[in-house]
Amino acid sequence: MFKKFHVPSFFVFISILAITSCASHKNSNEDGFKALFNGENLEGWVGNTSAYRAENGMIIVDPNGSGSGGDLFTEREFSDFILRFEFQLTPGSNNGLGIHAPLEGDAAYVGKELQILDNTADKYAKLHPYQYHGSVYGIIPAKRGFLNPVGEWNHQEVYVKGSKIKVILNGTVILDGDFIKASKNGTLDHKDHPGLERTNGHIGFLGHGDVVRFKNIRIKDLSTNN
Repeated sequence: MFKKFHVPSFFVFISILAITSCASHKNSNEDGFKALFNGENLEGWVGNTSAYRAENGMIIVDPNGSGSGGDLFTEREFSDFILRFEFQLTPGSNNGLGIHAPLEGDAAYVGKELQILDNTADKYAKLHPYQYHGSVYGIIPAKRGFLNPVGEWNHQEVYVKGSKIKVILNGTVILDGDFIKASKNGTLDHKDHPGLERTNGHIGFLGHGDVVRFKNIRIKDLSTNN
């Protein structure tokens, strides 16, 4: 038989206060964010809705879909924002995050592309620094070594304000730069990137037919905030 144990009301109050405080902090950290993906279907998204599908709260790149991955964009256009999402890589997978992109053309050039890549794959061992995960493709290289092991989920935040951009991967800033300043003496890949001058456009995933999973995609629009 267990004896009845009376918990003093003071400790109950402290416990409730701690739980409430944690919840408030979490909610405060997400203030102003809105979901871009409803977890059920691709409503609000346009592009290759065959190679991308919604399943179990995730957007999944389906290698059996048409277009070898292709691009999936938000219907809405965005200028300044904070984007948060989670992604899961598979071995050797390659994708990208397009920002300020039009719906036509190669987003890496007519918009901007942030690499989403399995940096550890042998086939990518000799890439240029600006081609690895988190880099602004052809413009600004990101720090390496902060991806979780392939198969685990990663958390990423992308901050865009004017020409300034910051990428935070699993809590570490892997890129913090200005894509106009970084390219004023020419781009690292020595190619034309007219999209650097764009100040708004669609956000999208830029697939190459590899299986990549995305979830918890949400955004805070900064275009109306100082």
